[in-house]
Amino acid sequence: MKVKLTVLESKCRGNFHKVGDIYEVIDICPPICHELWQSMYPSIYTLLNNGDLDYGNTRSKEFKMRCPDNGRVLIRGEIIDDCKY
Repeated sequence: MKVKLTVLESKCRGNFHKVGDIYEVIDICPPICHELWQSMYPSIYTLLNNGDLDYGNTRSKEFKMRCPDNGRVLIRGEIIDDCKY
């Protein structure tokens, strides 16, 4: 089981993230901004351990999260079994 992270929007001041960037998380932090990672980690950990998350009025195996730096980056996380992108 893996979590695929996709950058949907980016106005990153450090130019770390571009729209369309994709990262695959199995058990360690990919090369992304530490502040963004710290915000997402609880959701990623939940998904990697077969949990689900509140997603609006439902529960889901995905999330969207904005960067803690005024929301400059929007990233989507989702569970994948095989990396086919």
